[in-house]
Amino acid sequence: MRTSFNIPDQLVDEFDRVWQEEGLESRSRAAREAMLEYIEAHSRLEETTGEVVALIGFDYRHHDVIGELHGVQHEYQDVILNTSHTHQGAWCLESLFCRGAAERVRALTYRLRDFDEVRRVKAMVIRDDES
Repeated sequence: MRTSFNIPDQLVDEFDRVWQEEGLESRSRAAREAMLEYIEAHSRLEETTGEVVALIGFDYRHHDVIGELHGVQHEYQDVILNTSHTHQGAWCLESLFCRGAAERVRALTYRLRDFDEVRRVKAMVIRDDES
């Protein structure tokens, strides 16, 4: 199947550099592998249940979205234990340290991904077997 995407030139250039450095035979092969990794990460997040400890990291342009992000964090203060914020030029990097129901942590992760101004959201989830 052929398909097309609207992707910024800079991102495509970086993607091409990486797959070529890895010695893959084509951009299509690299895109398939990237999609599989995305699907696997999503499946792991979806399958997690019970009480979890998690770190959610994301980056964004501060002035474009900070008020809305703070609003989301207040909605999820039942699972957010601690936050950390650092400035990286025009971008900010935020870390949310969470503990609570997997469903709430997952919902928070997806909510953060809804913002166009948020560039990346990564969740590291650890099942809490002590509970």
